[in-house]
Amino acid sequence: MQKQYLIYLLLFCTIDCFAQKQEKIIPTPRPHQLKWHEAELGAVFHYDLHIFDGIRYGQGNNRINPIEDYNIFNPKELDTDQWVQAAKAAGCKFAVLTATHETGFGLWQSDVNPYCLKAVKWRDGKGDIVRDFVNSCRRYGIQPGIYVGIRWNSLLGIHNFKAEGEGEFARNRQTWYKRLCEKMVTELCTRYGDLYMIWFDGGADDPRGDGPDVEPIVNKYQPECLFYHNIDRADFRWGGSETGMVEYPCWSTFPVPCSHHKRIESNIDQLELLKHGDKDGKYWVPAMADTPLRGANGRHEWFWEPDDENNIYPLDVLMDKYEKSVGRNATLILGLTPDPTGLIPAGDVQRLKEMGEEIDRRFSSPIAQTSGQKKILTLNLGKKQTVSYCIIQENIKNGERIRQYKIEARINGKWKPVGSGESVGHKRIEKFEPIETTELRLTILKSIALPDIINFSIYSAK
Repeated sequence: MQKQYLIYLLLFCTIDCFAQKQEKIIPTPRPHQLKWHEAELGAVFHYDLHIFDGIRYGQGNNRINPIEDYNIFNPKELDTDQWVQAAKAAGCKFAVLTATHETGFGLWQSDVNPYCLKAVKWRDGKGDIVRDFVNSCRRYGIQPGIYVGIRWNSLLGIHNFKAEGEGEFARNRQTWYKRLCEKMVTELCTRYGDLYMIWFDGGADDPRGDGPDVEPIVNKYQPECLFYHNIDRADFRWGGSETGMVEYPCWSTFPVPCSHHKRIESNIDQLELLKHGDKDGKYWVPAMADTPLRGANGRHEWFWEPDDENNIYPLDVLMDKYEKSVGRNATLILGLTPDPTGLIPAGDVQRLKEMGEEIDRRFSSPIAQTSGQKKILTLNLGKKQTVSYCIIQENIKNGERIRQYKIEARINGKWKPVGSGESVGHKRIEKFEPIETTELRLTILKSIALPDIINFSIYSAK
């Protein structure tokens, strides 16, 4: 009998250990990726020489033709405090500045790139917008990030990372440009304190090919910084469009450690993979949804342009984007446009304020809220109330465990379905037609481990 008991005990321990190992292989975010999810909303400020020329921005032209006179750069009223306060009013928790974009012009006091603020008459060649911006972020409790555009450089003739020309002359310039990029990244990583993010526009390519070897620099000097991205690593991924929305379901996991990794199988639709992620992926690469604030009426402008004041997205459109990005397990980034005076225009500031107020109005005060490590959670409202939103959040420190769920409301004594879905992750916002109910129930129909729900809440947003 004792022998049989020992066999059963050994078998139980083996099964238990196996189950624990199975749970351990669920991908989980690293600490800086948790900050990405918790932020939910951020801003990216685009500023470059060409906003001062009074001509509608043409990206193709801007990538090829250098600006004739860099002294057109003259933002006499520049105030990065005003920029950051506008972003904060919308609810942004981080902000990113284009330290350099496709002209190659640097918005800081670079010792390695002479094509920078040292070269202009503005502020007697002593201005440093990167420093002003980072200081403003810290002053107002916003996490600062820096965007580095190295894929194109119209001054140096760099097209899609590659130096123009053929033969040894081009190869030497290519090698020189790679080293220049590495030196610029070193400056940006060492001069401005801890950064939330380094964002390489279009990536930083392959360090074994035409791309600079920037990842070790970021790892050395900014070890807690989000890295986006090169051919080997992306701490988050582009969500497949610049609409400010992601498709549903949207998983935080991915089959490879970078969205542009060479190991993505050729038969996979890469755009669909970017949009949805992979629920069985082994790597944590969550989604970004980005859009310019000035994107209405067929416009889509990341930089300030003349006569765009009427093309700011209406509030209802911005809220729809919020619910279809943050509410679908992505982080939303709004593109904001300082004008030639150096300020965010008044209409943009007002719309950002309205957005922040509306997010608070809808989602800051739940009628009821609960949490738990179980498959069924119930919210008793105490009395009949009109509701139209639910929020579900998983404890993503333990990974994405939920695979299918449903939400029901008790109406006239009977449970009726009001919502259902697949992915939850950091946040899932379920919107439904307003209903009167006394009780709501969340049921997890499928999961790969015990559900760990840190928030199931109900809202009335009339």
